[in-house]
Amino acid sequence: MKTTDEIIRMTNISKVYMTGDVETTVLKDIDLVVKRGDFLGITGRSGSGKSTLMHIVGLLDTPTAGKYILNGTDVSSLGEDEQAFQRNKEIGFVFQQFNLLPKLSALENVILPAIYAGMDKKARIEKADMFLTMLGLADHLGKRPNQMSGGQQQRVAIARALMNDPELILADEPTGNLDTKSGDDVMKTLKQLNKEGKTIVLITHEHDIAMQAKKLIQLEDGMLIHKEKKDTNA
Repeated sequence: MKTTDEIIRMTNISKVYMTGDVETTVLKDIDLVVKRGDFLGITGRSGSGKSTLMHIVGLLDTPTAGKYILNGTDVSSLGEDEQAFQRNKEIGFVFQQFNLLPKLSALENVILPAIYAGMDKKARIEKADMFLTMLGLADHLGKRPNQMSGGQQQRVAIARALMNDPELILADEPTGNLDTKSGDDVMKTLKQLNKEGKTIVLITHEHDIAMQAKKLIQLEDGMLIHKEKKDTNA
């Protein structure tokens, strides 16, 4: 049982890339706390560092300096295999490009994280079916991505993100490739998941999407320059 209400605590997180002799600092001394049940929006211009921050939050990259505690575990110095284990256990991902495997059906795409986690075959099929049905895709279980609309593909991606029952959902520009109605549907789904107890971290450059989060942070030139807590029932 976790002893803290924090799911993310970052302290003095920095990221520096070296290209030859050129040093580029992308993140500078980021301090960030996300509590269980938060719905946090991270926004900023292109080049502000939000994609790099997302990759570090999602254990897809490691910081050059600083400390990152994820759900009670110090993950900042873990090796690749240990980070992959924590990532699969703690985080569900929803990407702008959907990242569905084109040759697999909706059901097969959703099942994948549970296979890596070692879930029983019958249990994972039943669970994937349940999530897809919950998201209005009961008639699309056998369809491949190219047989579905963008909005339907993103809902498949959300179902996949839920398979290992992560506490944290990391959504990177989840409406970026969708029309307005499909984007609205995806945001309604994320807000409903948040009401049911999931912690959501949303990365977006779209102001109207960011404003639907309960809390906002803004990045500029790799620095956290603005925080705003919103009282909203959105």
